[in-house]
Amino acid sequence: IMKKKDLAAIKALSVEDLEKKLGELKEEIFALRFQHATNQLDNPMRIASVRKEIAVVMTVLNEKKNA
Repeated sequence: IMKKKDLAAIKALSVEDLEKKLGELKEEIFALRFQHATNQLDNPMRIASVRKEIAVVMTVLNEKKNA
């Protein structure tokens, strides 16, 4: 679950930093899905939390691009 301070930190990032973070999160979710498929994933809930974090980053990125 994302905390308010984490959300504030994401909102403080520039557009370039947000795009970089989005790329990192997409790489992470790919690796997590791969581990899950090969039964090597210790915490399957991590996939859900990364997906939610991707959604937050994309939302903030769209807000900044449209502003």
